[in-house]
Amino acid sequence: MEQEIRFCASADGTRIAYATYGERDGTPLVLVESWFYSQQAEWGNPQTRILLERLAEGRPMVTFDRRGKGASQREVDDVSIDSQVADQAAVVDDLGLERFDMLGYDALTSVPYAARYPDRVARLVLWAPWAQGEEITTPEDTRRTVELALSHWPAYRRMLATEGFRNGPAELQRWFSNMIRDSASPQVAAKYIEFEGSVDIRPFLPQVQAPTLVLHPRGLRHVPAAASQRVAALIPRARFVALDGDPSMVFLESARFTGIVHEFLDEERTPRRTVQRSGGSGLVTILFTDLASSTALTQRLGDAGAQELVRAHNAIVREALDASGGTEIKHTGDGIMASFPTASGAIECAITIQRAVAERNDPDLQVYIGLNAGEPVAEEQDLFGTSVQLAKRLVDHAEAGQIVVSNVVRELAAGKGFLFADIGEVVPKGFEEPVRLYEVRWQD
Repeated sequence: MEQEIRFCASADGTRIAYATYGERDGTPLVLVESWFYSQQAEWGNPQTRILLERLAEGRPMVTFDRRGKGASQREVDDVSIDSQVADQAAVVDDLGLERFDMLGYDALTSVPYAARYPDRVARLVLWAPWAQGEEITTPEDTRRTVELALSHWPAYRRMLATEGFRNGPAELQRWFSNMIRDSASPQVAAKYIEFEGSVDIRPFLPQVQAPTLVLHPRGLRHVPAAASQRVAALIPRARFVALDGDPSMVFLESARFTGIVHEFLDEERTPRRTVQRSGGSGLVTILFTDLASSTALTQRLGDAGAQELVRAHNAIVREALDASGGTEIKHTGDGIMASFPTASGAIECAITIQRAVAERNDPDLQVYIGLNAGEPVAEEQDLFGTSVQLAKRLVDHAEAGQIVVSNVVRELAAGKGFLFADIGEVVPKGFEEPVRLYEVRWQD
């Protein structure tokens, strides 16, 4: 995947730079980033490039540089809501996009666009949004920040980098500071600081018609959770989700973040998911796969190497699901959850996955699989209930290359030619009663 920068003209003639990534098919995703980001700098950094690649997985994606930034026209006077909404309109019009999803790291412009063009925005994701400048700053603090940017540009950049990546790593903080230095002027930064300190998008919030997911990381200091909750409360079809962990996880643990985003965007849209919207789903067998710890893999292999393993895992599992008639329910960040109408079909799929992994002969690619059967509740294109929870817990008792199943799966597959080894009884986390587990002897 390569980055190709193109240009279009906004309503006032300002030149806007944009790029496209990902697949040709599917609902496009338009990424609206904060003003201080540069799409070329992000693509050139391995950690942020992984995030872009994961967001673009399985769909077309569009990024663009805000006016005054990056490859877009640098000399600008107007950074108002109207001008920035016009920039977004110019990009999607130039690409001929009629309907698309939107991920707004900056709600101050993505919300007004979604409100003004309800027929074009299908689904909206907002990252740590706020509606009024006074929720994150004061007029005096805005004035001081503008003075800092204009008179002590390096100090302002360091402050922004430390705020964005409070827990490091130091190299990412340096990259962030250098990105701002290379892609914007202090004068443009001052305009955006004043814009953010005085803006009020509350009138737009009730006009947003798209289903909306509002995400807020716990521990984010410069945007209070209450501010993001108020945004969600004023959007008619919005959900609010608080995320645990370091706020920098968008970059450092992007598999988790992108998994949440894709799951929301693909609701009622992904052909694989054919479970009922509500009520009982009947007897099904649930399969969970899991990779070795993504954090440990990233530390050992680096972001790019770890992402290659995730891609390899996804390709192997999905090919096996297609061959065995399984239904992918969701991507869990480190694995995939799927359902099957028969236990034998689920076991065959699990064996196919482990054989494909073994054939790769890659010691870093280790897959754990757990299977359970029951009658889960199907709702909103997902499966819930005790049978699902137990299937997920069985993965915790598997070793690399193992397929661990509950006794009910073994009994349902009796007489189908599979070999099972008794592991014994365990009490899975969250359960009170012991459960007898079996290993599928696929190598025999």
